[in-house]
Amino acid sequence: MIRAAIGAGVSLLAACSAVAVVRHRYTVIQVEGTSMAPTFADGDRLLVRRTRLDAVGRGEVVVFRTPPDYRAAPDTPPWLVKRAVAIYGDGVPADMRAAVGESTEVPAARLMVRGDNPRSLDSRNFGYVTTDGFRGVVVRRFGRSESC
Repeated sequence: MIRAAIGAGVSLLAACSAVAVVRHRYTVIQVEGTSMAPTFADGDRLLVRRTRLDAVGRGEVVVFRTPPDYRAAPDTPPWLVKRAVAIYGDGVPADMRAAVGESTEVPAARLMVRGDNPRSLDSRNFGYVTTDGFRGVVVRRFGRSESC
């Protein structure tokens, strides 16, 4: 009886530890708006793997905190979902150069992003995404939230 109770306790502890590790490594966010249409729709839920900005590859979809200068607008969500189009060492895309000044190459600990929808708030507006507020990379779409 005692052995069974200890075994159950160990199993419960292992399960709780596994859940904690997964929650630390992954998060779920909900898409707000149409800036990533047609890839993602308003209300889609996305599984995001928390990672460092320097581990992002060109073409991956990333999640990061909305830059401070753009947080004041009432319709701007706290997190943005965009596609990485230029990473460390890449040339700055021509349509984004005005937002970063004289830079012609993406520096370390930075990347440039673009929404899949041409009418998107992205690096053409705010320049580089930095490690500040960077959340991670989208690994899966779950579909629309039931509440939408």
